[in-house]
This record gives sequence, C-alpha cells and structure tokens, in this order.
Amino acid sequence: MTEIDRLKQTVSEAWDSPVADQVAARWGYPAGTAKWWRSSASHVFVLLESGRRRYLRFVPGSYRGPKPLATVAELMARLSDGGSAVVRPVAAESGALTTTVATGLGAMHAMVVEPAPGGEVDAHGLTASQAWQWGQALARLHRDAAGLDAGLPESFGELADIAELFPGDAALVEATARLTDVMRGLPRCQDRWGVVHGDFELDNMAWEEGGPIAYDFDEAALSWYAADIAYAVRDLTDHTGRPEPKHRAQYDAFLDGYRSVRPFDDEDSGRLPLFTGLHAAASLVRITHALGEPARQEPDWLSELRDDLTDMAHAHRQLVIDIGQEVGRGVE
Repeated sequence: MTEIDRLKQTVSEAWDSPVADQVAARWGYPAGTAKWWRSSASHVFVLLESGRRRYLRFVPGSYRGPKPLATVAELMARLSDGGSAVVRPVAAESGALTTTVATGLGAMHAMVVEPAPGGEVDAHGLTASQAWQWGQALARLHRDAAGLDAGLPESFGELADIAELFPGDAALVEATARLTDVMRGLPRCQDRWGVVHGDFELDNMAWEEGGPIAYDFDEAALSWYAADIAYAVRDLTDHTGRPEPKHRAQYDAFLDGYRSVRPFDDEDSGRLPLFTGLHAAASLVRITHALGEPARQEPDWLSELRDDLTDMAHAHRQLVIDIGQEVGRGVE
C-alpha cells in the first residue's frame, strides 16, 4: 500500500508520471505517453502512440527482485511463440524482455506487453459456451506450459508465515496446519502438477469469438492444476469453493471444457474446496504484509482501501478455519 501511495503521488491530473516516463523511455516512448491505469501487484500504465496500444507494467525493486518478472516474461514469450492464446511481451530497445530502471522512487523492474484483443466478460454475463471455452483455454495453457518451469516458485509458500504473523490466533494456526498437512500428501505427478497461471479469472482475459486471451501472469508458479482451477472459478462458487446454484451450468461447462483437453477426474474435483482454503490462507498472508502499519495521516482513498483489505482479511481467516474444520472431520 505504501508503494502504491508513493507512485500515485507522482501521477498528474493528465494521468502521466515522471516515474513511468523514465521506465517507458527504455522502450523508446517519449515523456507523457504512459498514462496510469491501475496499481496492485504491479503498476500498470497504458502506452498509446500512433493509435497503437500497449501496457507498461513495473514493480518496485523494494518489493520484488528482477528475476520473477524476467521468468514470467520468458514464459509468456515462449507460450505465445508456441501458439498459446496469451499476450506477448515486447522487447525493450536493448532487446531484453524486461529491464530494471533507476527512477525517482528507486529501482523499477519493468516489462511491456501487447494488448489482448476482444471484450470483457463477467460471471453474470458468462454463457455456458463461453465457460467451456474458458476451461479449455486453461487446460491448453497447462498443457502448453509443461516443461517451461525454469525459475518459477512453488505456490503456497506463504503458508509458512501464518504462525509467525498470527501467534495468538490458535484457530487459524491449527486450521492452516491441517490444510498444509493434507496438501503435503497430494501427488505431484505430471498430470496433476506443473506450471499454472495463478490468476486465470475472468478479469485477466479478453474475449474474441474463438475464446479468451490471457494476460497478467504475475502469479505464475508451479502448483497443482486443481489449485489453478479453484482460483480461476471462484466467481462461480460459494465461499467454500463449491459451485453456486445460479452458476452451476457455467461451472460444469468450465470443467467439461477443461476435460476436453486434459484429464481432470472426480478425485481432482473433490479437492477444489481444499485449494480454496489454501488460497485463502495464502491471500491472508499477502494482505497482512500489504497492510503494514498505517501512516499518521493517510489520504481518504488509502484509508478506504485499508478498510476493504481488512474486511477481506477477516473473511479469508474465517474461510481458512471453516475449511480446516471440514478437513479435520475427514471432508476433502
């Protein structure tokens, strides 16, 4: 949150920033071209020149080193070159897909990506046919990314921080331990474990007639394919990871589309609630780190964001406990 606030303070009423200008220059863009779009896991600016749109993404060096971004860019490039429906990174003038730039706010690790053509689809407007294409697209990504795992982290590494961050919360610590114990016993065979997108939700893709095109690979990792599915379809499920009745047709169509490309049996499907709990625990750690300590005086937007994230953290905590209790009763 502090990094978002620092960057936002540099953004003008015209939505440009001297920090973004310094970064965009590595791709040959003149000052004022980059316009702020959003900030979350990374800062994103739109680059619009001569009618051509691209997206500049950069992350502070104080938050993350250069290697994760370089690994993600290489993965995206190799998938795109192989025909996968993902956006392609654009090489800087140096020829590198990523670069580190010294700015007024410190080092920034950056990349530029092509836009994803097509429109947006949300859960309320999602048809069963589109859900089938969505599931098929994720299965194709899992298939095509096999072996492209050099440098990617394993998912759920955040779980080890729960006991330290919440030493007085016995219910949370015990529930996380139960979930972690079950997770450690899961098979890592090649049909269940490999490269995952990490955030294959509807917000991270654009749609054409042939199906969705994916972007935002910030959370790419090595994990169980079922974990990637559980996180992708969370807009179609209730808080425990089970399908909402109103979205049941789309949920089933997603899994059918996935199974048209890759195997996904009932045993895998039965583990989706478990991964929902694991994701909630990991997200709780990330939110807690992001919240940090509030400043004496924060702008209203930052205070509101802090309140929203605090509410989200409380919801994640309860979800971890609820699913941990189910696992403790032998429900998986």
